[in-house]
Amino acid sequence: MSTTDRQLRVGMVGYAFMGAAHSQAWRTVNRVYDLPARARMALICGRDAGKVADAADRLGWEAYTTDWRDLIASDGIDVVDICTPGDSHAEIAIAALAAGKHVLCEKPLANTVAEARSMAAAAATAQAAGVRSMCGFNYRRVPAVAMMRQLVADGRLGVIRHVRATYLQDWIVDPQFPLVWRLQRDRAGSGALGDIGAHIIDLTQYVTGRRITGVSAVTETFVRERPLPAGSSGLAATVDGGAANGSAVDGGGADGHHPATGAVTVDDAAVFVARLDGGVLATYEASRFATGRKNALRVEINGSLGTVAFDLERLNELEFYDASRPAAEQGFSRILVTEGEHPYMSAWWPPGHLIGYEHSFTHQMRDFVEAVATGVDPAPSFADGLQVQLVLDAVTRSAELGSSWTEVEPALATVAA
Repeated sequence: MSTTDRQLRVGMVGYAFMGAAHSQAWRTVNRVYDLPARARMALICGRDAGKVADAADRLGWEAYTTDWRDLIASDGIDVVDICTPGDSHAEIAIAALAAGKHVLCEKPLANTVAEARSMAAAAATAQAAGVRSMCGFNYRRVPAVAMMRQLVADGRLGVIRHVRATYLQDWIVDPQFPLVWRLQRDRAGSGALGDIGAHIIDLTQYVTGRRITGVSAVTETFVRERPLPAGSSGLAATVDGGAANGSAVDGGGADGHHPATGAVTVDDAAVFVARLDGGVLATYEASRFATGRKNALRVEINGSLGTVAFDLERLNELEFYDASRPAAEQGFSRILVTEGEHPYMSAWWPPGHLIGYEHSFTHQMRDFVEAVATGVDPAPSFADGLQVQLVLDAVTRSAELGSSWTEVEPALATVAA
């Protein structure tokens, strides 16, 4: 537990899937790490008074409100944590930064490059006044991913030649799964591309230290019409005929009634090849139609001296091939990333005792609180989030133009403009 009396009073907007994950991290971070300030779960915001009151009690928040503007205006809030759909990120973040609040915003940063550019510009202005901001790419904080980055930075892979990244899910493979907000462009910005593709774009650039410079892409929407939801929460939803959570749904009731439908306006899958700085060749695949794959993120980096691979469904491990070893000893080895000297692991359990998905958010909050409390700019920055947005935009434009090669604009040039 922190030995300091200093507090960072947190206000969070949103309480569904990501709100629950962030709440778990805010509840835990002070109890695990000795931080220069203590995070206090002061206020949570949601539009439905009954639901947000329940969320405040269930997730551990002191108070609740139904208007994010009241949260930002409160003198009792130091940090604004944004866990809403992408269509509200820009408005909330820019207002919070202008009010002098530090901001943590879930990925992808925004729904459009224009929104992301405005957010990065607002963050740059706030930075001059000592106000910090960060985009929440939590997979950077998985210890094995941080270890992967360390191996690359230490030159253990030699010259990087290939990057291979996939993120596969199947939670909307049933055509009767309802039209939740993640399937609507005006709410989500894009589909699998922005929802899960953004993760592997950021993760591969973070691990290699190289920027994606150009892409050639295809996207596809396999199911173009879906039932309108009667209700939804996180990745689960209901229609008039019953519940849906990535499983089959009865499209009509006993009376023969069929629910109203609406158009799916985002991609179900995106596949693209890319170049990274230095001529690195890369392939990316993001799909929410990979039947049987629940949360299958995998990244492999091939270099002149070796290979390293990470699989999120085995998140405590790395596969490592060291080509510098004698031929008779070469082969892939399994590194169990649970030692105290591994990134983030000193605060947890004895070696071999595994951690999970939720720990990545606790690590994220640790890094954010430390940065804010010590006056350091946290990473990934809003400029980093903008750079990912520029890649998403280039992929979309390439797919619309028949997979034509499309250059990715550097984020710093965009912010400066």
